[in-house]
Amino acid sequence: MGAGSEEEMVRSVFRSGLWVRAGHTVLTWSITLILFLHKTASDSSCIFLLVVLSVLLYFAVSLMDPGFVLKETAQALGEEAEQMIPDSSVTRGRRCGYCFLPQPMRARHCASCGHCVRRFDHHCPWISNCVGERNHRVFVLYLSVQLLTLLWATHIALSGFSPVASWEQWFKVHVFLLGALSVVGVFSLVVLVLLGCHLYLASANSTTWEFMSRHRVSYLKDMSDEENPFDRGVFCNLWAFFCVCRAQVWERVYAKNTSSV
Repeated sequence: MGAGSEEEMVRSVFRSGLWVRAGHTVLTWSITLILFLHKTASDSSCIFLLVVLSVLLYFAVSLMDPGFVLKETAQALGEEAEQMIPDSSVTRGRRCGYCFLPQPMRARHCASCGHCVRRFDHHCPWISNCVGERNHRVFVLYLSVQLLTLLWATHIALSGFSPVASWEQWFKVHVFLLGALSVVGVFSLVVLVLLGCHLYLASANSTTWEFMSRHRVSYLKDMSDEENPFDRGVFCNLWAFFCVCRAQVWERVYAKNTSSV
């Protein structure tokens, strides 16, 4: 699979999420426009900058290659793993039953994207893309900025409410602002929970797929719930997650940690 196939893969990812990305953009800027039109807090310029940053990060994580397993990289990593790990039925490479490529450890085939993804976390319908080894840290950064944006928007929306003579008149004056505040409140809760979960998973060097489907994952199902062969301590896990950009040979890490037990 060459450069042409990679380009086609990117185009496919872009086309499949066109309406989702358009909906996200329209919703984001509609709420921002409502906040500006209601002449809310005087620091509205800050929310504008945060919205721009969050939208840029959204498109970055949405359009990035999450770590698709390509033919050349799969074969190279498979050969490297074969040379560095002991003979074991668990750590030996396997082939994907869908795309028939050598599948590295912690990779999983995504039916929505049609490709295997290295260190697969989950397929996110909101970004219409997988979250994997290459874009997971950007996804967490996006969630952080998005949460800050939503909390700031909540503050600005609350500052826009003003007393009116009657409840009926108050509702008519603030109906759009009330709707925007409701949407922002719901999304704030969702993003807060997501960010907390992904920070926890990063600190434990685990993924959503491994955490939720542990009993079905071949290299984890025979271990106790407390065992994680990839865990190197909170500090090292977070350092590797946020600061190490090279691809990991997880078969080597697995073999090293399980052989010492």
